Amino acid sequence: AGRRAARAARQPEVIGELTAGLLAGPAALWLLGRHTFDQLVPGDVLADLKLATETGLVLFLSGLTHKLRIGEPRPDRRAVGWVAAGSLLPAQAAGWLLAGWVLWRGSPAVRGDAPALALALMIAVTLSVTAVPVLARVLTDRGMADTEVGRLSLTASIVIDGACWLLLAVAIGLGSGSPERFARAMAVLACGAGAAVLLRLVLRTRGPDALSRRVPWLAALLISVVAVTLGFTMERLGMTAIIGAALAGLAVPATEAWSTALRSVTAIGRVMVPVFFVLGGLKVLGSGFGAVSVALIVPAVLLGIAGKTLGGYLGARLGDRTRWDAMRIGALMNTRGLTELIVLQAGYSAGILTTPLFLALVVMALVTTAMTGPALGIIDRAEMRRRPVDAPETVPSVQE
Repeated sequence: AGRRAARAARQPEVIGELTAGLLAGPAALWLLGRHTFDQLVPGDVLADLKLATETGLVLFLSGLTHKLRIGEPRPDRRAVGWVAAGSLLPAQAAGWLLAGWVLWRGSPAVRGDAPALALALMIAVTLSVTAVPVLARVLTDRGMADTEVGRLSLTASIVIDGACWLLLAVAIGLGSGSPERFARAMAVLACGAGAAVLLRLVLRTRGPDALSRRVPWLAALLISVVAVTLGFTMERLGMTAIIGAALAGLAVPATEAWSTALRSVTAIGRVMVPVFFVLGGLKVLGSGFGAVSVALIVPAVLLGIAGKTLGGYLGARLGDRTRWDAMRIGALMNTRGLTELIVLQAGYSAGILTTPLFLALVVMALVTTAMTGPALGIIDRAEMRRRPVDAPETVPSVQE
């Protein structure tokens, strides 16, 4: 239903999926009441669903991060660098500004008990993310995937998200609250990166490479086992399964055969993602929806929009793009969605983000993503109105 509503509103399907998924659980609680709901869906069933959805999320995320290593031929590196810097650094600054406001004016229920540096870095990461899969879907739906603006935006967003995954790992490590635990978290991250490098070397040898070409389903099964094992091992050692899944996706060779196998893994995980949103809505919205306030949502949305759109526009202009193309790039870089929700869930599960902050940033993610399509339409119409009318062609004279 959410997907159909999104299509009717000319929005990416993921917008409807996110919104419907997050609201489904609280709606069921409101209609049935807590007692009846607990009888219909007991705690052990929810625990099994949680394990299944986390497994699906790991599989999906491994395919998502694999896109950091594959794709169309890169656009101009200088332009990519300017757009990536313009979309990342101002968004980071906006995140630190929002974190400063929360630490200064926020109540203890909003601020939580996470270390101030971990909280500030986590908020900065959430305002910096650009959702690669949602952006790719928007570009495809609007016929912009093969344009210079589309390739530039997608490549810059891949660079930005690569930096954000690293910063997310640092924020979670800082959230442990002690130098020893932070050092342990960084050691776990280093070991995970080492395992990913080793895995990449193994998969590039002759035997696994032949397996990926001749028996793709077995290669997909191998990737699934490795991703789940690495993800949950890192979670058991104090990090998050999301980081392990990202490392597994980056470790898979960027060949056509392995990418094909990984696409099937991603498709399996994608089936479970809506249930992930439902459980997230039950866990957070079902118990704490009243904790969020407009005073927290408004600055989150405004700073989220300003950091990405203005920064993306400035970076594109510094990269020698036209004014209209720079405006389009700024609107595209403001796209958040699934990746943002994954990052928020990681911060919430790690105890860094409180329920009010989580909810405000979820609203920010939905609002900024929903803005992308209408913003591109407004820019297109404005450019058409400003475009000068071509002078009528003249027929050359005989002398000419």
